[in-house]
Amino acid sequence: MSYTSSLTPVRLARLPVARLAFRPFFLLAALFGVASMGVWLAFWHGGILLRPQGGLMFWHQHEMLFGFAAAVVAGFLLTAVQNWTGLPSLRGGPLLALVALWLAARILMAFPMGLPAWLPALVDLVFLPAVGVVMARRVIAARRWRNLIFLPALGLLTLANLAMHLGVIDGDAVLIRQAAYLAVLLITLLMVVVGGRVIAMFTANRLGLGRRAPIRALEFLSLGSVMAVVLAQLLVMLGVALPAGPLAGLMALAALANAVRMARWHGLASWREPLLWGLHLSYASIPLGLAMWALALLGAWRAELAVHALTVGGMGTMMLAMMSRVSLGHTGRPIRTLPGIGVALALMVAAALLRAPLLALVPQITHWTYNLGILFWCLAYGIFLVHYTGPLLSPRVDGQDG
Repeated sequence: MSYTSSLTPVRLARLPVARLAFRPFFLLAALFGVASMGVWLAFWHGGILLRPQGGLMFWHQHEMLFGFAAAVVAGFLLTAVQNWTGLPSLRGGPLLALVALWLAARILMAFPMGLPAWLPALVDLVFLPAVGVVMARRVIAARRWRNLIFLPALGLLTLANLAMHLGVIDGDAVLIRQAAYLAVLLITLLMVVVGGRVIAMFTANRLGLGRRAPIRALEFLSLGSVMAVVLAQLLVMLGVALPAGPLAGLMALAALANAVRMARWHGLASWREPLLWGLHLSYASIPLGLAMWALALLGAWRAELAVHALTVGGMGTMMLAMMSRVSLGHTGRPIRTLPGIGVALALMVAAALLRAPLLALVPQITHWTYNLGILFWCLAYGIFLVHYTGPLLSPRVDGQDG
């Protein structure tokens, strides 16, 4: 018995899907994104496929943020922290246990089975702090202090998640909405941080262009203004009444700073490379979404339109582009655009344009934009699954670990 049990951790670590966090989490995120959007499409056509925790409206908001996006964030951060620190990341049994925790939360949220509302909430709330602990141990051990920026973001995401659950338990729709807004802005902040680190570098390296040196004041303003927007939304979630005008001005400043920042990254030169222009267009959704949100605060349209510019155009598109790139590089394959991935990224960009600026200008076509946006999302991530399920479940082609 002792001989068999001693081999178990080794066998688990040798499972390809358990070698690094991007493998299970990217695969499950894509599968979950397609399935949950399918449920959402059925709901819009009168089909009630689930009776989830909090109802389908809450479930859609919550699970796209803390189901789909949280899985991608976990897969990316727990893979990247190995590169940032030089220390082995989570793998084997501990990684599969973390995956099981994420899966348990998704099952309990979709099928609460008459359990008290606090129990699915508790299981769901443990996931992001667990990711943060794994990251923190390696970042602190390696003294890579600049990567600690991700830890307060994960902490505030957990707070937003808690607030959404409390809103369901207390029947407080305003708290649910404001907590969801906070989560969207926190994920936007993570995109600003990660995008600023990699998009200009990937573009310059791939196209053989000289990389422009960052302007310190612009970098500070781009990141700092989004941080300020996050803190303002945190206060709003906590019940502090902030004037709409100054908050709109802050969002407009963040939009302008990030638009100028990305204009220096040679985005126009990337038009031949979908894995590059997908990243550039996803980042462009950040100033677009923030500008739309600023106008929404001034009464131009509903804030929900700006939120979808950030979530579909920013979150959904950047995550698809990053997953496509990371899944090649970390399985030992050449980083190139696989057939159909350019189409998938174009579908995500089209979904964002339909769901945000077009719907803001032509609200009469709401039904069609909702349906097409959902279908485009499902097709895009379906294409990803066709190409990447095999590599994510297979050993590296170069024989290395990971």
